[in-house]
Amino acid sequence: MLSEKSRPLIEATLPLVGARMGAITPNFYSRMFAAHPELLDGLFSRANQNNGEQQKALAGSIAGFASALVANPDVVPEQMLSRISHKHTSLGITEDQYDIVYKYLFEAIAEELADVITPEIAGAWSEVYWLMANAMIKIEKGLYALQANDKMWMPWTVVEKNPAGTDCMTFVLEPADGTPVTAGRPGQYVSVKVALPDGLLQCRQYSLSADVESTTRRVFTTKRDDGGEVSPVLHNNVKVGDVIELSNPYGDLTLDGEGAIVLATAGIGCTPSASALRALATAGEDREVLVLHAEKNLEAWALREQMTTDVDAIDSATLQLWLEEPTDGFHKGFMTLDGLDIPTDASLYVCGPLPFMKAIRNQAIDAGIPATRIHYEVFGPDLWLAGAAS
Repeated sequence: MLSEKSRPLIEATLPLVGARMGAITPNFYSRMFAAHPELLDGLFSRANQNNGEQQKALAGSIAGFASALVANPDVVPEQMLSRISHKHTSLGITEDQYDIVYKYLFEAIAEELADVITPEIAGAWSEVYWLMANAMIKIEKGLYALQANDKMWMPWTVVEKNPAGTDCMTFVLEPADGTPVTAGRPGQYVSVKVALPDGLLQCRQYSLSADVESTTRRVFTTKRDDGGEVSPVLHNNVKVGDVIELSNPYGDLTLDGEGAIVLATAGIGCTPSASALRALATAGEDREVLVLHAEKNLEAWALREQMTTDVDAIDSATLQLWLEEPTDGFHKGFMTLDGLDIPTDASLYVCGPLPFMKAIRNQAIDAGIPATRIHYEVFGPDLWLAGAAS
C-alpha cells in the first residue's frame, strides 16, 4: 500500500522521473556492472544491455508500477509483477540482489535528478521501489517452492537436434543426472545457459514446444538470430551428446480451464501455442480451439507438421494461416481478425513480434474480447510494458 504521504509526491514527480528514466537506467546499469561484473556472467543479457532493450524494460516496469500505485494506492498490480517474477526465477534472482539493485539505482536517480531531488521525493520513490521489490520477492519465493528441486541450473543431455523451418532448430534433451524434474505447463519456458566463444556465460529463455508435462525430456525450438549471442551458439556449436544447463520451467502464459481458446501467433511465436496444442490433443480436449498463424511462407513455419497434426487430432479445432508470399488455399498478407467468428467466451493467447501482438490485441478488443481474457508472451525484455508506461 502506497502511503498517503508518498502518493502526492509520486503523482507530482512521475512525469519527470518517467521522462528521465532513459538516462537513469543506463547510469544504473553502468554503476552496478562496474561494482559487480559477475552479474553479467550467466545472469544479465549482454546483448540486451548493448541494444538498450533491458534499460527500456526496467524503466517501463518502474514507471508502470508507480502509475498503478498512484491510480490504486491500496492494490499491488500482481499480474504485472507475476510476469516479471517468472522471468526473475528462470534466471535465479535472489532476495539479496534487490539490495544491490536498490543501491545503484538510487545512486543513479540522485545523480540524474540532482536539480530537483529532495529527501522527501527520494523517500517516496524508495517506498515505491521496496513495495515493488518485496511483492516480487514474495512471488518468487512461492515460485521457487513449487519446483521439484532446490537447484537453479541442471545438466541436460542433447539427444536430438532437428531442423524446423527456416533458420529454426528443435532441441530434445534428457536429464544428465538424477535431479528431480519439475513438470512444466503448456506455454511455459526454460532458461538455457551456454558459454560464448569469449568464455562469458549467457542465458536466454525458450518456450517449451512439446512434451511440456514430461519429467524425462525437454523440447524447445529456437530461431537463429545472427545478431544475437546465444542462438548462434546453440545452432552452430551445440551437438547431439553435449550437456547444457537448463532452469526449471517458468512462465505465466498458461491456458485457463474453461471457454474457447484462440491461439494467434506469428513466426517463432508459435512455440508456446504449439505446446498448448500438443497438451490439448493429448488430453482429448473438447473445447473450441481456433488456431491462427502468420508466416512469410510455408517453408518458414518452424512447427508446421506438429501443429497441423495436433489440430487434426482435436475435433473442435480449426486452423487459419496467413502467408506473406501467396499460396493457394491460405490467406494472403498479414493476419487480421476481421471477418472471423470468434466465440464470445474465448480467451486469446498472442505471441510474436511486438507490432503484431499490439495489432491483434487492438482488433480483439474491437471484436468484443475483454482485455482480461487477452494474454501475451514477449520473447526477451518486455518492451510492451515499457511502451505502455512511456
